Amino acid sequence: MDTADQQSAKHEGRLQNTVLLMVLLNGFTTPLMLSATNVALPAMADDLQLSAVALSWIPMAYLVASAMFVLPFGGLADRIGRKRVFLQGTVAVILTSILAAVSFNATMLISARFLQGVASAMLYATQIAILSSVFPAQKRGQMVGLLVSSIYVGLAAGPFIGGFVIDTLGWRYGFLLQLPLALVVLLVGVFKVDGEWSANSQAPFDTVGAITFCTSLLLICVAATRLPLLDGFVMLVTGTILAVTFVRHALKIPEPIWDVRLFFTNRLFTLSCLASLVMYSATYANVVLLSLFLQYLKALSATQTGMILMLQPLTMAVLSPLAGRLSDRIEPRLLATSGVAMTTIGLALLATLDSTSRISSVVMSLLISGAGFALFSSPNINSIMGSVEARQMGSASGAVATMRTLGQLISMLLVSLMLNLFMGSAVISEENYPVLERTVSVAFGLAAALCLVGMAMSLARGTLHSGKKGASA
Repeated sequence: MDTADQQSAKHEGRLQNTVLLMVLLNGFTTPLMLSATNVALPAMADDLQLSAVALSWIPMAYLVASAMFVLPFGGLADRIGRKRVFLQGTVAVILTSILAAVSFNATMLISARFLQGVASAMLYATQIAILSSVFPAQKRGQMVGLLVSSIYVGLAAGPFIGGFVIDTLGWRYGFLLQLPLALVVLLVGVFKVDGEWSANSQAPFDTVGAITFCTSLLLICVAATRLPLLDGFVMLVTGTILAVTFVRHALKIPEPIWDVRLFFTNRLFTLSCLASLVMYSATYANVVLLSLFLQYLKALSATQTGMILMLQPLTMAVLSPLAGRLSDRIEPRLLATSGVAMTTIGLALLATLDSTSRISSVVMSLLISGAGFALFSSPNINSIMGSVEARQMGSASGAVATMRTLGQLISMLLVSLMLNLFMGSAVISEENYPVLERTVSVAFGLAAALCLVGMAMSLARGTLHSGKKGASA
């Protein structure tokens, strides 16, 4: 290797390390804020006098916006540059977090959370795509494992740090936890990361597809909280019609915001995506349910609750890099399906909780489900990204983010539906604690049942390392 090649390799190595630092810091900071604010939900309810349904919209507004906009921002990033969208999203997250912190009523807070979700969609749409652009394919599983680990470290640290901050300073400061590191991410991206990555697409941005997708998803999500009222059914039917219209539109144009053709031609891709959707649907809202359970039914403080809730993501953070590395050598289907089975057991144990349950039972269930999800997540992402050609990486990355955010959204919608059915507009108080207990038990039972569906999908997906990548459905 001559001097020029050595210098080029050295520069490439520095760039990879800097990009990895930028993406991992971002992977840590956003879930840090999210998990911290979930612990703060009871404090928000008491301060702003929120009903159970209104309270559920504080995390759900964020998820609705994230799910709506991750695909449009993914398509935009392929055209104008992934780093550009990533850094603009970082600025937007900083500003919207400050707005959420100064909110003085439910309407302002829910609106700020929606805008915060729009900003975060810019990051979700570009994280994996940037890593895939910088690192070679043989390191993809390892890099994805590190990203997933950073996310879970943030999820683990959020409840503990957030609980302490909330008990000491108040819930508003939970939204400000990520700001110092977000500024570091911005400075690293602006001054230390050279170059830009895009698909060099000359096709016009799919504006019709973006509007149709966003509108359909918004209508369906709002409808889920309005059923069985008439306006809920109207919104559900309208949203479904628009969703079908979006798919038909995407099949007709060469470069839609989401290449849905992959779902009709690639079994490994399709079932891996669906398994991700189901698993996030089954697990994401667990922290909200357990936050309510521990603080209301077990009378724990926000700090104590945070210390318990951090155990699950901490387990994921420790095991995810190992699972990612293993998936580069061992068939991801086997690893992921084993993880789904463990997660199912953990959720089934949580479904047996009541006000007399020991805290040790909660801890054991969280450790089992955390280990299971770690074993599922990184190998599953590796399956998705490895099942497509290089030119389809943008669509695959968008699919990873979309399945995650849609699954998280469905999880929160299910919790909101449960709270609406069991508690209605009542403010959570000691008189209706038995109703809250029953709500938590039913919700975890439903989550365990969903995992069984995810297990079937994971088993049926096909193999990645056998040379049959992208097997037809």
